[in-house]
Amino acid sequence: MTERNDANPLPEVVDRATWQAEADRLLVREKAHTREGDAIAAARRRLPMVEVDASIPVIGPDGEVSLIETFEGRKQLIVYYHMWHHGRPAADQCEGCTFFTGHALELSYLHSRDVTYATFCAGSYPETSKYRDFMGWTMPWYSARDSEQALLGDLGFGGYACYVRDGDRVFQTSWTGDRGTEAGANSYSLLDLTVYGRQEAWEDSPAGWPQPYQTAGEQFRLNGRPTAQWSRIEAGHSDDLS
Repeated sequence: MTERNDANPLPEVVDRATWQAEADRLLVREKAHTREGDAIAAARRRLPMVEVDASIPVIGPDGEVSLIETFEGRKQLIVYYHMWHHGRPAADQCEGCTFFTGHALELSYLHSRDVTYATFCAGSYPETSKYRDFMGWTMPWYSARDSEQALLGDLGFGGYACYVRDGDRVFQTSWTGDRGTEAGANSYSLLDLTVYGRQEAWEDSPAGWPQPYQTAGEQFRLNGRPTAQWSRIEAGHSDDLS
């Protein structure tokens, strides 16, 4: 390793040909990884589905609506189930859900595939919609506070569920939680391309590589707040949820 006194360690410096040979060897593994991901997605498309009551109510900006109405007329629906800490200030809200929800900004590509994206939050609509506005999010937002069991059974908030409708019937086709939610966070995919990676303590990195972030929520927080909140505070937006 090449090390400087004023910086973190760096990889070995080599000529272009040597670098290209190493990159080509890694590319073989990357292509295998991509193909395996394609195969898993193909298997996911062949999963059976389970019917969900299309009339389950959630609360939106105009009051109560049914689950099937949240499709907005499209064939499919992706829902991120956003955790919520009732009655607590913005700074204490779920840093992980803030991280993942904050990546869902450009929805036109989903819409072009006849897919609606929405957030179903575990808190009340008046409180959680203030958080959405503070964060500057524009995706459809609903409170599913009183419908958790009907929608999810024992799955709980903090993941993605996918649905398809057939006429006036609704079916759940997939669910992903835990690290499966990384599919919605391109920041992680981009960090994985960099020399220092995510800089989280669990990663297999060379000795001396910066890894200041633990993974019990600290990786999504900065100076006592979910990291993404700081740009909103600095822009003068109020985080008052009362």
